[in-house]
Amino acid sequence: MFKRILHLSNGEETSPRNGPLSGDATAQSATPAPRPQEAEPFHAPPTQTLNASRTRSIGSLRTFEDIYKGAPAQPPRMAYGILKVAEMLNSAHLAGMSHESKRCSVMMAIEAAGIQVEDLLQDAMLRQRALNDYEQAEELRLKDFESATDRENNLLQAELERLTSQYMARIQANVDEVAAGQDRFRAWQKRKQQELQHISAAAAICVPKGGEVTPSNTSYTAVLARCGVEQTAAGAR
Repeated sequence: MFKRILHLSNGEETSPRNGPLSGDATAQSATPAPRPQEAEPFHAPPTQTLNASRTRSIGSLRTFEDIYKGAPAQPPRMAYGILKVAEMLNSAHLAGMSHESKRCSVMMAIEAAGIQVEDLLQDAMLRQRALNDYEQAEELRLKDFESATDRENNLLQAELERLTSQYMARIQANVDEVAAGQDRFRAWQKRKQQELQHISAAAAICVPKGGEVTPSNTSYTAVLARCGVEQTAAGAR
C-alpha cells in the first residue's frame, strides 16, 4: 500500500474512483449569483421636445427710426416734424434763454417754414403712440419668452432628476455586485481552509509507522514534507 502511494506521488496517473478533485459538493453545485438587471441606457431627449414650448427667441430691440417707419399711421408731409422742433430746443443758440424766449424763437421758425402747429402736434401724438404700442408688444413678447423658457427649464430639470436617479441606481447596483462577489470569495476561502484540513488529516493517516505526525507538524506542508522524506528513504532501499 505504501509503495502504491509513493508511485502516485511520483507522478503515476490513475483514474479516480470518486470523481475529479474539484472541491466540496457545495462548491461544485454553487452557481454565481445573477447580475442585477442593468439600468435602461440613457437616451437624450430630442431637442424638439425640450424646445416645443419655445416659439420665439428674444432678439435685439428696434431703433426709434424703425419703429416710426413701421407705425400703421404716418404723420402728414411737412418740411420738418416734431423731432426737428426738439432739436431746436436743444440747440446751443437757445442755451441760457428763458422758456418763453425759446418758445418765441421756435414759433418764429415754424411760421417761417409754413408748418401748421396742428400737424406738429399730430406728429408728436403718432410717434408717442408708435412707441407705446411697440413697448406693449415687446413686453408681451418678453413675457411669452419667459414662460416658454420656464417650461423648457422645467423639462430640463425633470430630465436631470431622471438621469440622476437612473445613474445612482446603476452605481448602487455596481456596488452591490462587488459586495456580493467579495462575500462569495470569502465564503470560498473558508471552504478552502476546510478542504485543506481534510486533505491534511487524510495525508497524516497515510504516513508510515515511525513517521508519526506530532501536533506541531500536522499542517498540509508538514505532512507533505514528511511524505517526501519517506519517499527518498524508500527509493534508497
